Amino acid sequence: MDNLDRAILDLLRQNSRAGYGDIGSSVGLSASAVKRRVDRLVADGVIRSFTIQVDPAVDGMSTEAYVELFCRGTVAPDELQRILQGVPEVVYAGTVTGSADAIVHMRARDIASLEDALERVRVAPNVDHTRSAIVLSRLVNRNRD
Repeated sequence: MDNLDRAILDLLRQNSRAGYGDIGSSVGLSASAVKRRVDRLVADGVIRSFTIQVDPAVDGMSTEAYVELFCRGTVAPDELQRILQGVPEVVYAGTVTGSADAIVHMRARDIASLEDALERVRVAPNVDHTRSAIVLSRLVNRNRD
């Protein structure tokens, strides 16, 4: 990857529907050269998908929380993944350093639905307890996957 590839990726992050000609004008390449580079980035696995982002409120999933997950003993990441994949309200989860074993981002229709989802996580084997923070307002939202 070179600086032109990075510039193309930045433009696609801003608008994945941008035309190759528009991107080419911004980075100083022809549309066909941009297409070749994008095709290579896809083939190399640098670009994993092209997608849309829908406002979660439109889908009725406007309640969100970040949850620290604490386990009893040592629990393998594969086991945590198995537990959390069974809870549809979990939109992101990762193991972390510090006192918690994992951090989980959840979205639900309302507080009652969030509470139900949290309970499904809490009763899972090896889960000791959770600590939750409900999001009041989003301040910055960059999707840099």
